[in-house]
Amino acid sequence: MSEARHRGGWVIFVTVLLALILTIMPLPEIISPWRPEWTALVLIYWALALPNRVGVGIAWCVGILQDVLQATVLGAHGLIFALIVYLTIQLYQRMRLVPIWQQMITVFVLLLINRMLLLWIRGVMGSADVGWQFWTPAITSTLIWPLIFLLLRAVRRRFQVQ
Repeated sequence: MSEARHRGGWVIFVTVLLALILTIMPLPEIISPWRPEWTALVLIYWALALPNRVGVGIAWCVGILQDVLQATVLGAHGLIFALIVYLTIQLYQRMRLVPIWQQMITVFVLLLINRMLLLWIRGVMGSADVGWQFWTPAITSTLIWPLIFLLLRAVRRRFQVQ
């Protein structure tokens, strides 16, 4: 019985791994500031779809891994992802009921929280001098949310992740 409840854990792992790879993949300098928050989007999706499987602990571990991969302050992304997933789990029943364009508004707010916390951590570390390009990942991530949502939903259904 418990085996049927916890199917497809490897799919969640692979999608998070792909998001981390997309996060560290080099991009041309002109489009690099527009890089979406791949890992945050994938974590938001899984917390929305399966809040009993992807929680604050997993978000914290993924965030620590992203900190290591990006050589940022250890725990910065862990804290941010844990908070974003916590808020998503608190809102998941409401988010599931609304159309995808309204979900985009919530995702945008979550990603703004992400960027504000990163700015705060940079300020504490003494490097808070950022320009308008600091905020562009929240915009691009919000715009691609429908694609991420539909793609991951199709993957979840195809592999019967429960």
